Order: sequence, then C-alpha cells, then structure tokens
Amino acid sequence: MKTLLSLLMAMVVLAGCGDSDVQEVRTWMKQIDAQTQVRVPPLAEPKVFVPFAYARKDELDPFNPNKLLAELAKQAATAGGGLKPDMARRKELLESYPLDTIKMVGTIEKKGVVHAVLQVDRAVHQVVVGQHLGENYGRITGISDNTVTIKEIVQDATGDWVERQSRLELQESKENAK
Repeated sequence: MKTLLSLLMAMVVLAGCGDSDVQEVRTWMKQIDAQTQVRVPPLAEPKVFVPFAYARKDELDPFNPNKLLAELAKQAATAGGGLKPDMARRKELLESYPLDTIKMVGTIEKKGVVHAVLQVDRAVHQVVVGQHLGENYGRITGISDNTVTIKEIVQDATGDWVERQSRLELQESKENAK
C-alpha cells in the first residue's frame, strides 16, 4: 500500500512538469515576431572634405612652430602691461611678514614727515611713504591718522602681475575704548 501511494505521488509530481504552457508562449512569440516590422532611419550622407593646398611659397604657413614661438614671446612681453616686481631689490625687514600680522598702532610726525607706527609680534617699527612691507611686494603709498595705504603687486590666475590696494587701519587699544 505504501509503495502504491508513493508511486501515485511520483506520477502526480511528474505530470506537473509537462510542456503545455511553454508551447503556447513559443507560438505567441513567433506570431509577435512575424507582425513586428523594424524601422531604421537612414544615415545622413557624410560631408565631403575638400583639402586646401598651400601652393604659394610666399604665404605664411599657419603650422610653422617659429610663428607660434614669436606670438608667445609677444604675448609674454605685453602680459600684465609690463608690470612686475623688482626681484633684484634687497627686501626690507617688514617684507617677511604677511599684512594680516602687522598692526597700525599710531602715527608720529618728525621734521614735517609723517611716520606710521606699526607693531609686528611685540616689536614696534616706524615706516614712511615709499617703504616696502608685506609678502606681496607691498609699497606704502599713503599714511593718514587712521590708515596706511599699500599698493601690492600679486599674480592673478593667469600668471600676470596685477596691482592690488590694501590698507592697515589703526588698532584702538582696549584701555582707550573704556
């Protein structure tokens, strides 16, 4: 009885593995494939290339490397309007400090010449118009009671030298503010 029952179960399981649904799907796919039409747009005709011949010897060859070198030299000479710092000049003491570390603490007038009093770290320095300071080739262009005006020469993103105006303003002490 057990053998008959297990044999019957095996037959039921094998009957479920039939090929009836697969054949239906295959027929449907063949029918759809026969009805579908493929449409491919035609490709555009390629453009006709007409070569240009440099026939005359007296015309300037645009691919000549000497022409490129001459043009680059011309651009380098006129870049930045010829503005550049004097690299051969001996640097002054205050040129080794960035401007944001230099503080203006006052002014003094000696023999009719106005001096700005600047503090770097804990040292105090007196400067006049024309002296250099800051790391960007700065030169003092003006001194007033409250500000020191500086013209710096810096390089922009293209490598050209440009002028930039900066100022140091008078730093009020905490004792005077009370």
